[in-house]
Amino acid sequence: MELSIIKIGNSKGFRLSKTLIERYNIRDKVELILEKGYIIIKPISRPRKDWDKAFKEMNENGDDQLLFDDVFEDENLEEWN
Repeated sequence: MELSIIKIGNSKGFRLSKTLIERYNIRDKVELILEKGYIIIKPISRPRKDWDKAFKEMNENGDDQLLFDDVFEDENLEEWN
């Protein structure tokens, strides 16, 4: 694919088509990798983004309860002292 270099203020850059942006799920930022004479543009994935909000909402809804006890009946805690 051939792209034209365009002037952006004092810098230069290029535009990616809407099709490429959607196909590769490119959001606000990308990672630029320089490797063996190549420039690789990689979408930044943030799978844990907004987890803090989700955890807060779970707490407010009472959905953050343990599924099983964190201490078992047959556990000897004195071994750890």
